[in-house]
Amino acid sequence: MDAQLNDAPCGYFSITAEGLLLRSVNRTMLHMLGYDSLELANRHVESILSVANRLFFHTYFYPYIQLYGHVKEMYLALRTKDGRDLPVLMNGVRQERGGELFIDCVALEMNKRIEHEKDILRTKTQLEALYQATHEANMRLEQLHAEYEAKQQELLRLNAQWEALATTDPLTGLRNRRFFKDSLAALLEDNARTGQPFSLLILDIDHFKRINDTYGHPVGDLVLASLAALLRTASGSADIAARFGGEEFVVLMPGADRASALEAAERYRAGVEAASWEGLRITISVGAATVSPSDTDESLVNRADQALYASKAGGRNRVTHAEAEL
Repeated sequence: MDAQLNDAPCGYFSITAEGLLLRSVNRTMLHMLGYDSLELANRHVESILSVANRLFFHTYFYPYIQLYGHVKEMYLALRTKDGRDLPVLMNGVRQERGGELFIDCVALEMNKRIEHEKDILRTKTQLEALYQATHEANMRLEQLHAEYEAKQQELLRLNAQWEALATTDPLTGLRNRRFFKDSLAALLEDNARTGQPFSLLILDIDHFKRINDTYGHPVGDLVLASLAALLRTASGSADIAARFGGEEFVVLMPGADRASALEAAERYRAGVEAASWEGLRITISVGAATVSPSDTDESLVNRADQALYASKAGGRNRVTHAEAEL
């Protein structure tokens, strides 16, 4: 990186188009975020995004730049080394160098917005003068406004499509693993701040490999999709059901304590056992865990997974809470 770019009056960083790893960061950007020269090399871009903005980045910025090759004037918050949110105005462009695609981004701190707003105000004043000068200018302005509204609606429609693609499992229609992880992180933050409890269920189809081996993957996929439909029907309005991977599903239950989690888990288990599966006998094993003050996202998932393992070891088609394994 040349000296002019390194010390430019705006932050600059480059990420890989697929892996989203930070490859180049100028000194201005490092100073804005409070990092030393090598601390951000090859780290995932999520490491400099606030939790709230990670989902926004993956559902708007990244899909949009993949579709159009650029993003202009997007406001979001970066996460500094000491944990502060740093509001910035960011532009990005996708381009190829040496046979590899990169996304180059420029970030301006939000205090630059005052100058931007002054430019907007001057432009607005000029437009008002033109509007008053001639009827033709007025008609042209209305036409431009209509075009802007149409493009805005199209952008909202594309954004909704990309958000659905980025957060939905295509086979089952449930939320995907990425959405689950972001939701779990948000619930942990809320629990640390307010003490509001929540619980996690991990559900696994018993002997699913035997179903695939005996009847083929199309039947296995049908079982997964049918189980997902059952989860959607049986889940509460605030619950978050997602496909965790393979034949494993997860349900996040905001506000649920141990008793509520066990009651819901048993409802899922009994519902699957009683459902019609076109001559197949389908059952699930469930592991449950309720958040504790010391939990991280990894520890809570591990505790629920250990409870699931206990259900499997205990004969399957049963529910186990992590506290019962202590």
